[in-house]
Amino acid sequence: MTPDSIFSICNSIALIGWIILISVSPFWFDTDKLLIGIIVTLFAIVYAWCISQSFAAGDVEKFSTLDGVMSLFTNKMAVTAGWVHYLAFDLMTGIWIKKNSMKYGISHWLIIPCLLFTFMLGPVGLLLYLIIRLMRTKQYFADNY
Repeated sequence: MTPDSIFSICNSIALIGWIILISVSPFWFDTDKLLIGIIVTLFAIVYAWCISQSFAAGDVEKFSTLDGVMSLFTNKMAVTAGWVHYLAFDLMTGIWIKKNSMKYGISHWLIIPCLLFTFMLGPVGLLLYLIIRLMRTKQYFADNY
């Protein structure tokens, strides 16, 4: 499989996962099992495979400098691995936001913008959720960080 096809397929799967998270999860509580058990696990497998195809043992040293990291991402398979990494972790962050909002009684309608931002801009969506949770609960350091 080419990096381009992996990229395209994973993007489509991620979009489906986010649609399920945003629209189905408030009504079907086993959504997390599907999202983590299938989609995130699939991304982890794809990521591991992409990494095995694009990095050598000596490349570990390159992670210590910005120039080294930039040199690692000069081939499509490595960039695809990085992208799949983002897709998996952003979706996991979205799942955590949803579950945490349920724990604190925050309306799903209120977290939809957070989830959309997390889908597109990862940490910005998480930050927005943490601000909303702070305003709703009046505590920043909640029980399950």
